[in-house]
Amino acid sequence: MLHPKILQNCRMRILCFCLAVLMSAPSWAGHAYGQFGDIKYPAGFSHFDYVNPQAPKGGEIALVAPSRASSFDKYNPFTLKGSAPPALNNLVFETLLVGTLDEPTTAYGLLAEDVTVAADKRSVTFRLRPEARFHDGSPVLAADVKHSFDKLTSKEAAPQFRTIFGEVQGAVVVAERTVRFDFKRVNAELPLMVGGMPVFSRAWGDGKPLDKIITDVPLGSGPYKIGKVDFGRDIQYERDPNYWGQDLNVRRGMFNFDRIVYKLYKDNTAQLEAFKAGEFDYIQAFIAREWARAYTGKPFDSGRLIKKELQHGNAGDFQGFLMNARLEKFKDVRVRQAIGLAMDYEWMNRQLFYKAYTRVRGYFVGSDFEAKGLPQGEELALLNTLQDKLRPQVLSQEVPLPPVTQLDPASGATLRDHLRQAKALLAEAGWTYRDGALRNAKGQAFTLEFLDNSGSMGRVVTPYAKNLEKLGFQVNYKVIDFAILQKRLDVFDFEIISNRWVGSESPGTELLERFGSKSAAMEGSGNLMGVQDPAVDALLDKVLSAETRPQLTVALRALDRVLRHGHYVVPHWYGSVHRVAWRAGRFEQPAVTPRYYQPEYWITATWWASAANLKGER
Repeated sequence: MLHPKILQNCRMRILCFCLAVLMSAPSWAGHAYGQFGDIKYPAGFSHFDYVNPQAPKGGEIALVAPSRASSFDKYNPFTLKGSAPPALNNLVFETLLVGTLDEPTTAYGLLAEDVTVAADKRSVTFRLRPEARFHDGSPVLAADVKHSFDKLTSKEAAPQFRTIFGEVQGAVVVAERTVRFDFKRVNAELPLMVGGMPVFSRAWGDGKPLDKIITDVPLGSGPYKIGKVDFGRDIQYERDPNYWGQDLNVRRGMFNFDRIVYKLYKDNTAQLEAFKAGEFDYIQAFIAREWARAYTGKPFDSGRLIKKELQHGNAGDFQGFLMNARLEKFKDVRVRQAIGLAMDYEWMNRQLFYKAYTRVRGYFVGSDFEAKGLPQGEELALLNTLQDKLRPQVLSQEVPLPPVTQLDPASGATLRDHLRQAKALLAEAGWTYRDGALRNAKGQAFTLEFLDNSGSMGRVVTPYAKNLEKLGFQVNYKVIDFAILQKRLDVFDFEIISNRWVGSESPGTELLERFGSKSAAMEGSGNLMGVQDPAVDALLDKVLSAETRPQLTVALRALDRVLRHGHYVVPHWYGSVHRVAWRAGRFEQPAVTPRYYQPEYWITATWWASAANLKGER
């Protein structure tokens, strides 16, 4: 709520502004919003193509989250401290708009029955459905939407929300079921961003500050409520029998299970063995060696367990060893480049990955946004406007690619050749080998610490460390509990960490939180690398202001190029399929597989229980 004095002083100005907006012809009004004007499903459509509208309700599915979480200590996913249980946000909290799995930049009305963008594109107005209800039966009102926005953008919430919604001026209650978001500037993605904001009841927490709401049961409007809980280990979500949205076209044929159970394990080995023993129904595999060697045996041979590689059309996920450029030892780009030269990916792919992966090249690998070769055309023109902020190499050299290690000594690209290049770069940066270690002018040895929470990266770090040690680095690989790791990441207390970002067909505002200079000093932000680059900030501005798909593509290619010249990461690898396994006879799935999806959400949202499952048979 605004301070009374501010309300008194600004009442007339706000009123005039509201009238002007309401009287102007909207640039967009309807059942959906498309960032670039493309909407697949017309008004009054029956259901999404990738669901079965006749899917029966009932049964259950038990699974593990495809994340590093090994425990949880709160029910609030919006604050910095602590860990919330998996899937809480997706299952319990509803949003104004909901995206689809076959369109990357379009969303349809969920809590909102109508979305209107003002003619000047500086605001968006949502009219809420009268039938929308929270789990306690109370209506979802504009005041709840404003409350959610105000809390999420306050200091009570995790700081990344203030970055994500940084371009939003505020939320205004226009009427009981009408809410308007005002923007600081024109940004075609912002209606999607505020439309995707989770909405929770003003009654949640009984008036406590958001960061004091810890174990209060969430009061959302989603298809599920929290059920039976083994706190910190297992959590059960129960489908709300009175779910208000079950007959909506954007929900028809979806969220069919009566119960969705998540089980958490401390390590991957225990998790896989529990799956084989029948403790849960579904798992996603991320380690090629395990997929090839551990997902075998009688349960799979007999058909009791099914393993499949699912095709998808997602952009490639970004994954790599991230260096903390805030630290003095990593501030020189030549040091970061040298560390990357020491990885022999080709050996790893042969010996460790069963040739199952493709090397990550950049931040938008496998998409139209990936930079290639020398900058040309519109991308070059854009970069030329930033000449004074760019490293000269950005304009004069091809975009950096990870080194490809050859076995032929005559190739000039053997591991020895790469280490020789790395040694030269380190020397230029003031690091030379003497007295048994790589040292700077002060005689300080260069130490590297790799942090991991599961131990799964040990087999990768071990051979990589041997190469780094040949350069004189002193390498330490440390495995710690995920909760401790998360706390250290929140305050940027690390040197090198393995991290993964899910690929997107329409990157946008989330990049501010990942690469923006402001987020580099913001605890809990996704800018783990500590990128603070005025050229990157300028390009992020171009990304956010893009009004067409081609403009977005040009800006993202330029951003990818500049980031890659920064050598902030040692690129990992990505797969072209989802590797999943599940118990046979438990589930049915729709005839149509969507193009863009993550398997956990697709399965829990669109699959349904088999006849045996519905009967409660295990």
